[in-house]
Amino acid sequence: MTPEQGVPPGPGATPSPGTPPGPGTPPGPGTPPGPGTPPGPGTPPGPGTPTGPAATATPGPAGTPAPGWRGRLGPLLGRRAAVTAAVAAVVVAALAVAGVTVGSGSAAPHSLGRAKNFTLGVLGHPGQRISLQSMADRPVIVNFFASWCEPCKKETPLIARFYRNSRGNPAILGVDVNDSSAKAMSFVRKSGVTYPVVADPAPMQAAIAYNLPGLPATFFLNSRHVIVKRVYGPVTQAELTSGAALMAGRAG
Repeated sequence: MTPEQGVPPGPGATPSPGTPPGPGTPPGPGTPPGPGTPPGPGTPPGPGTPTGPAATATPGPAGTPAPGWRGRLGPLLGRRAAVTAAVAAVVVAALAVAGVTVGSGSAAPHSLGRAKNFTLGVLGHPGQRISLQSMADRPVIVNFFASWCEPCKKETPLIARFYRNSRGNPAILGVDVNDSSAKAMSFVRKSGVTYPVVADPAPMQAAIAYNLPGLPATFFLNSRHVIVKRVYGPVTQAELTSGAALMAGRAG
């Protein structure tokens, strides 16, 4: 029988011209490797095979956020990669029970547990630090945002106006997530922000602690720092008003 009939050539035998080598048989001199077979030493790559520096991906500058909120929260998602499926199922179930729809602005109608403390540097002044605990015994709205977050471009000015109109009551703490300090400072100035803002750079200590699905995200805390309302997605004026009432215990 010939090799074409399914019988591999014997030891030392050279396959006939045009006959691909059998499994585990290295190609003979001048024989191009078959599909999926890496070329041997000295074998030039086949047509369409990228070579040289262009074939190697070059990472961007260190600390530069990737495009889009998913990319910028990449480190957060990467750290949870091993349990992504299990976490996703639990989170979806929890949000369904709590009545929260990610990105819809819907909020839970009851307590969501005590807010986790964090301590972060003030935006533009990293030597100064603010902890959530330092605002104990005061109702606080905690708003997670970033200059690169598209919905935040409308939401942040709205929150800034609400803060000014309510004369700083309730207190608001902005948390700028995985952002460029210069861009974030320009963004808050243009948005009219007068409440304190802290920076949460990678590895995003606060964003991870609060298990954010994306930005923006807003948490309403009463004076005991129990979360009485939570909004994933851009918050509205009505939600700010109703959240403030819940924080003060005035909800009917």
